[in-house]
Amino acid sequence: MAFIRLLFLLLLGCMLLQFGEGRPSRSRKSVPSRQRDAEDDGVKTQIDKLWQEVNSLKELQALQTVCLRGVKVHKKCYLAVEEPKHYHEANEDCIAQGGTLATPRNLKENKDIRDYAKYISQESKEFWIGVTDIVREGQYVDVNSMPISYFNWDRAKKEPTGGKRESCVVISLSAQGKWHDEVCRTLNKYICEYLIP
Repeated sequence: MAFIRLLFLLLLGCMLLQFGEGRPSRSRKSVPSRQRDAEDDGVKTQIDKLWQEVNSLKELQALQTVCLRGVKVHKKCYLAVEEPKHYHEANEDCIAQGGTLATPRNLKENKDIRDYAKYISQESKEFWIGVTDIVREGQYVDVNSMPISYFNWDRAKKEPTGGKRESCVVISLSAQGKWHDEVCRTLNKYICEYLIP
């Protein structure tokens, strides 16, 4: 509803600005040109601000649509993508949709991601998450190249085991949400993460 009101005000402002420029009025002759220019600039500034608000509302509406298709947990939304992709393609797809590959920052987030993945997919047992050591072997970072402080490796299988060959990380449902490293060119489903303002 607020979006419709803003759009209406924006259109009204545009019409008034256009009407004022196209028709000279009697009172306008008595207004000095500097003052008239200042008034026009003020109206243009207000219209620019309204456009910014409209665009912000569009972004928020798109984020809410994502949250409706996925799951909302605390200040994040998670959305699983069913089409398997290589790690880099999955990451690029999440970015193109306004998010990133999901990156668990603590045990609770890891459990939330695991539970959501379990709920949406009975077949797939592994999903890409936003953790990798591509740049420097053994130094795991998120998709923004920030160091990771939380890990949930599958120690029963002595993970991570891949050396330089396996540089991307999956969350494994068959291992109860534990992680293991994988060859980045492997096709896996993935989970995108969106921050809620």
